[in-house]
Parts: sequence; structure tokens; C-alpha cells
Amino acid sequence: MKYKLLIVCLLWCIVLPTAFAQSSAYNPYPKREFRAAWIQAVNGQFKGVPTDQVKQSLVSQLNSLREAGINAIIFQVRPEGDALYESNLEPWSRYLSGVQGQAPTPYWDPMQFMIDECHKRGMEFHAWINPYRVKTSLKNQLAPNHVYNIHPEWFVTYGDQLYFDPALPESRHHICMVVTDIVSRYDIDAIHMDDYFYPYPIAGKDFPDDASFARYGGGFSDRGDWRRSNVNLLIKKLHETIREVKPWVKFGISPFGIYRNDSSDPLGSRTRGLQNYDDLYADVLLWAREGWIDYNIPQIYWQIGHPVADYETLVRWWATHTENRPLFIGQSVMNTVQNADPQNPSSHQLRAKMRLQRAYQTIGGSCQWYAAAVVDNPGNYRDALIAEYHKYPALPPVFDFIDDKAPGKVRKLKPVWTADGYLLFWTQPKYKTEMDRAVQFVVYRFSDKEEVNIDDPSHIVAITRDNFYKLPYEDGKTKYRYVVTALDRLQNESKSVSKTIKL
Repeated sequence: MKYKLLIVCLLWCIVLPTAFAQSSAYNPYPKREFRAAWIQAVNGQFKGVPTDQVKQSLVSQLNSLREAGINAIIFQVRPEGDALYESNLEPWSRYLSGVQGQAPTPYWDPMQFMIDECHKRGMEFHAWINPYRVKTSLKNQLAPNHVYNIHPEWFVTYGDQLYFDPALPESRHHICMVVTDIVSRYDIDAIHMDDYFYPYPIAGKDFPDDASFARYGGGFSDRGDWRRSNVNLLIKKLHETIREVKPWVKFGISPFGIYRNDSSDPLGSRTRGLQNYDDLYADVLLWAREGWIDYNIPQIYWQIGHPVADYETLVRWWATHTENRPLFIGQSVMNTVQNADPQNPSSHQLRAKMRLQRAYQTIGGSCQWYAAAVVDNPGNYRDALIAEYHKYPALPPVFDFIDDKAPGKVRKLKPVWTADGYLLFWTQPKYKTEMDRAVQFVVYRFSDKEEVNIDDPSHIVAITRDNFYKLPYEDGKTKYRYVVTALDRLQNESKSVSKTIKL
């Protein structure tokens, strides 16, 4: 035991200096940063609302979020073993029409609509699914074609909810089929799962998997290890499935904010809350270490100074436990604005949280819970993003462990007078495979004598899927240098091509 404690202390001596050394890396205007927002369906914002009204609301949200510097949307498409998209495997979600299995009228496909609208605005689209949950309340009615009505033996009831049994190979197979269907038919940028694995524990009630443990638990003396293994099998299989269908589609997780407390594990965080590993059976660090997930967004929704789960403690902990996978921070808008900065009680905590987030090179951005809260601008949260924290555009991080090859340069860059005005045109670079294809372009502007530095995001004037940019022509007397680069599906950026233009 003494040797074990000595090893733990030595490990902390190695890890902590590295972590704190990163605090000198603060950059107020990073060119690369994940800036996402979650748009949920389970709050009922779409239920029973006319199609045109929902579309208008989503477009309005996206416009507001883009202005606030958001470059990725995580949109809930499968809340209860159902679909906010056209599916032959699962019924239409009740969070659309109010009745599961009933298609929206007039017809539309929310996922396809959001993919188109996000990409039109230079935003990534991450399809957010819940793997196991089927009923948030046993009162909810399932559609006749729901898989529960075909294979009720795959499911278990816990409390007032219904779940796929995570122990069953059939459950994993079905979930992988759903993901295969989404990835193969839709031009998404990522599959995303949140914190619902084994359900949050109910006091005095164990999860009812005695029969499954008797059938599949051979080789496990500890039921917790067996449950974690069941979830591990799903995560590993999902990663393999996504890579096989479309290798450029990422797979990300946003787990509960505490991995383990130090009372359970000496290397855990100094917290006293619910634990991913012990209570939800989600071994997130293993998934990152094995390369089964491509990014991690722990939901650190507490405030700086929280007595059980201090925000600062958790950010520091996760920053030192990335397991060599991109780490972003899940931010709660309302918690941030409802709590005062301990160092500046007249202000809320946004400034302190952003400085802390950007103090670590291992943290590559954040995701806002939830999108509508950003749009509503409580405590001038959105205003602060626009004026300061997202003052300039940012490209999402490069996932170089998936692909680090940049696309070719744009071709035939030239300004042309058209009926729509003075436009800068270019031709897409040639490519051999889909991984090499340019899907977006970045346009930079510099004054004539200014040094061209495309690492400075203040010079970005457009991130677009078009092969043209409308020039702000004035009198034709002032020279500017425009620079255009290409981005592939994983945000690798090509070499630049420039043109001097009089405007």
C-alpha cells in the first residue's frame, strides 16, 4: 500500500507541473477553437409546432449563434429510440408531432434541414443520439412499429423509464444499425452521445439485470466491471462502424462532469458527486485512451467554488487527463451568469471560466448548454462572446489522428465584375479521394503593405462553401491582398493563394 501511494504521488508530481505550465498558453484570439452549442428536442420546443414556425425558429437561432462565433451545432436527433429524421428503423419522434410514429405535417426532415442550414453558415453538424433510453416516462405511448413492440425481451424497466438492456448483443447491434443508417445517408460531421449510459441511479433500486448477468456475466466477479464492459463493447463497435462507413465522420461523447472522486480513486478529482465510472458505468478515459472516441466534452455545469463539484477543480483535472484525445468543456450558460466571480463579485463567471478554459493547451474549446440560452443573452452572455471571447472567427480543431493531409490549393483565383457586383472567384482544387476533397474555403484580407499571416484570425472575412466571395468595392483606389485557402472535411487547411485587388 505504501508503494502504491508513493507511485501515485510521483505521478502527480509529473502531471501537475505539466498542467500548470500550460497556464501560460492563454490566447484571447485563437484561430483554432471548437465553439459549439447543443440544440435539444426533449424540452418540447418542436412538439406540435407548425413546420414553418419551427424552421423559422431554427434559422433564427443559427443566425444568432453564427454571429456569436459558434462553429458547430450538436442537434438531438434520437432522444427515445425514435427519430427526428426519416428512418426505416425507428419511428418518428413524439417530440415533433406529439405522437410517436406520426410524420410531421407538412412533411420535413429536421436533420437534413439542419445539416443544410449549418453547412450554409460554415458550421459543423453533429448528430446527437441517446443510445439506450426508450421512454422518459412509462406513460408515454410507443408507436406500433417501435422495436420494443417487436422484441420486448431486449428492454428493461427501471424506475419510471424504459431502456434497451445494455448487456444484450441485440441491443448493441440495433444501435449500431441506427448509426450506420444515419452516417451512410446523411452528410453529418460527427455522431455525438451525451451522459446517458446506464441510467442515473435511483436510491434503493438496483438496475434490474440479474437475468442478463446470469446469462452473459461469465468471467466477471464484479457486476460493475461487467456493466462497464457492456458499454465499452458498444463504444468500440460504434467507433469501428463509423470509421468503416465514412472515415471522416467523428465520434464524440459529452459525459457527466466527474469521472471519479478521489475518495474512490486517488487519481480522481477532489469532488464528492456522482461518478461516470462507478455510477453510470462509463469508462470515458478508457475510451479516449483506446482511441474509440474522437473528442470528449465533459459537462462541467457547476460554478467556480461549488462545494461538491468545483468548476475550476474539474477543468484542471480533465485538462491533465485527456488521454491524447481532443478535450472541450461543456459550459452551462445559466449557471455561469447566475453565479458571481469569486475574485470580482460584481461580475458573473464568464470571464473567469473563459480564462481558465484557454489557459490549457490540452483544452481545444467549449460547447454551450444550451443554444437557446446563448441566443436569449442572459447577463449579456452572447454580447460578451461577440465583443470579446469570439471576437474573430475560429476554425474547428484539426483531428490529425484521423487525417493530417491538407487539400490542394485553390486554382484560378481572380476578381470578376458580374451583375451581382465585384466577386472574387476561384476553382476547387483537384482531389483523388473524398478525404482529400475541399468542402470549405477561408478568405482572408490584408492591406497592401501588410505582412500576410493567416494564423491571425482577425483577417478572416469569410468561411464559406461557395467558390466566390463578394468584394466590398468602393472607388477602386485602395489596394488589398486577398488570400484564399481550402479546408477538407477534417478542417485541414491548404496552402494559400493570394491576389492583390483595388477596391
